[in-house]
Amino acid sequence: MRSPFLLSHHPRSELDRTYDCAGVHLCARCLGTYPTLAMALVAQFRHHTVLSWRFEVLAGVLFMLPALIDWSLGRLRPRQGNNLVRTGSGVLLGLALGRTLYVHLHHPYPRVLLVQAVVVTGVAVPVMLLALRRRWRELPPA
Repeated sequence: MRSPFLLSHHPRSELDRTYDCAGVHLCARCLGTYPTLAMALVAQFRHHTVLSWRFEVLAGVLFMLPALIDWSLGRLRPRQGNNLVRTGSGVLLGLALGRTLYVHLHHPYPRVLLVQAVVVTGVAVPVMLLALRRRWRELPPA
């Protein structure tokens, strides 16, 4: 018996957002994000990367923006987008999160982490509310 959702958090209605690998569905964005995040962390620890960088916050936000924009469009227009874009934006997200996590592990709650949290929340909450509102409007009258 195959477990089709072993490595994906998507319901059956969103299988188009996954890669089917021999019956196992892998989230397209996560497939770019998590391996990249792990490699970024390993590389930074191995090379003792500096903890302070002049454009840390700007890079941390810019690298996560493509994934945030693609995710937002996917919530508002569920049948649009493609997995290559999701995976590519996931790679950039993995780089942003890998760098932020590296700094956070040395100096908890760096400014870049707090700014990323504010940006994600500032985008995600309105997008989720709009998507929910749209879904409520599509429900048949009781």
